[in-house]
Amino acid sequence: MPLLTYTMIRKTFLLYGLLLAGCAQVCAQSAGKGKTGNKKPLRFRTTWGVFLSDTLPRPEVVKLLDSSLVVRDQQNNKYPVVSFDLTYAQKEPYLNDTTGRPGFYTEYIGDSFRSDKLSPLWSSRLKDMLSTGEVLFFDNIIIKYPGPAGQEDKYYRVPELRIVVR
Repeated sequence: MPLLTYTMIRKTFLLYGLLLAGCAQVCAQSAGKGKTGNKKPLRFRTTWGVFLSDTLPRPEVVKLLDSSLVVRDQQNNKYPVVSFDLTYAQKEPYLNDTTGRPGFYTEYIGDSFRSDKLSPLWSSRLKDMLSTGEVLFFDNIIIKYPGPAGQEDKYYRVPELRIVVR
């Protein structure tokens, strides 16, 4: 049995690598052709009132606190929000003991809601507490997507919102 040289081993590995890459490409192409056909993937956008994630002045955010979240797809169809989580990043001033300088720390407060808008308690509390530089995160937003006739509805998680108060 002949002794394999370094060049022969390299050529063998190269040949197997090209063969494997070619097979992987063919498999990936055949996997892409399935029963989906020409269907486009669902794309959703979430808004609060008429705003996407944005930096808004405090008076505008206060007006929005009683508004509901709205989710639409690429054809502008509206879907009901089943639940969402809110995280409120509140800035609090403090005095640094080491340097003697004032600073800010961020406290995160949150809750889960089983509707499309904030509860009256949260809405009224945020109207009192909200100040510039603070952030509202709406995440884990779940919508109800109606299934075809005779099938059950589906639930989807949609894009989150980030509202910065200025």
